[in-house]
Amino acid sequence: MTARAQMLNMVELVPEAKIPLVIEVLKHFISYEEDDDIATPDDIIAHELALKEYAAGETISHDMIDWN
Repeated sequence: MTARAQMLNMVELVPEAKIPLVIEVLKHFISYEEDDDIATPDDIIAHELALKEYAAGETISHDMIDWN
């Protein structure tokens, strides 16, 4: 398993209360230009909500969507 894969697996084990701290730490390792498209605080909140909904089984699979 690659180091990146290990890190991604470990993210799932982080207690909910510690996620903001982990996000702040990770920000220090990401270099970006001022014009780069980075996640805003609202993006992060939406992502966390989506993860909670997924974990609670409140989502549907792509196969169940009528794409027509």
